[in-house]
Amino acid sequence: MSSSFPRPASDRVRAWGFLFPALAWTAAFFVLPLLIMAVYSLWNRVGNKLITDISLSNYEAFFAKSFLFQSLTNSLEVTVLVTAISIALAYPFAYILAEKVPERWQRIALIMAILPFWTSYLVRSYSWLLVLSEGGIISNFLLDTGLTDAPVSFANSRSATVIGFVHFFVMLLTLTIYANLKQLPKNYRKAAADLGAGPIRTFIHVVFPLTLPGIMVGAFLTFVLCIGDYITPAILGGKRELLLPQTIMLQIERRSDFPTASALAMILMVVVSMVYLACARWLKLDRL
Repeated sequence: MSSSFPRPASDRVRAWGFLFPALAWTAAFFVLPLLIMAVYSLWNRVGNKLITDISLSNYEAFFAKSFLFQSLTNSLEVTVLVTAISIALAYPFAYILAEKVPERWQRIALIMAILPFWTSYLVRSYSWLLVLSEGGIISNFLLDTGLTDAPVSFANSRSATVIGFVHFFVMLLTLTIYANLKQLPKNYRKAAADLGAGPIRTFIHVVFPLTLPGIMVGAFLTFVLCIGDYITPAILGGKRELLLPQTIMLQIERRSDFPTASALAMILMVVVSMVYLACARWLKLDRL
């Protein structure tokens, strides 16, 4: 009696057939460029000549030249600060949306919250530059209220970069935390109340630990997008304090030094990978 089910071999062939377009796309537009960049990082540029001898001199230069290493330090400091501030602002906002706003108004509240983010990322960066500049709203407010006698500029500084980043990424964290809060069964709160826990203890021992995965996902996404961003530091931060993406672009624009730029990009990728592994390991332990 013949079976109508496909054979295991045909199943594997069919599965690989479905996977092949995705694998080919990933190999062509991610793996191959990454390998090319890794090879370039082992070459050197001397004057206008590209030396293809394999060496680690670009990586050694990263640690030997203080301004290269400092750019990574600046990026990490800004990114960690932005992530921490964004979490502190996003969690109360997400909690209010999920727990305090009536169910029928939550969708409208979310739309209103993300509406400003429908505008261009570049436009928002320049908008913050206008707000924080000498003739901006903040400076004029301080002058009108008599808090200062001269125009004040907050642009072209680390503070401006942090403000811009927090404004851009706080909503991303809000959405991940909000989704986590909405998936939290209400029976957990009732069980905690039956055991004598008040609202504060319930939040500390039940709600917050169970929403940590949402926080970690949003924090990791914020970290990745922030540490690799070039536009916001270039517009709001100026060039007084270079972050690593700016340093990479300078190697390409001013020196056409693709090997050094590739080495810096590989170092940045290693840092992001280490953060990913740390977050993945933490989340795995959290589920146990």
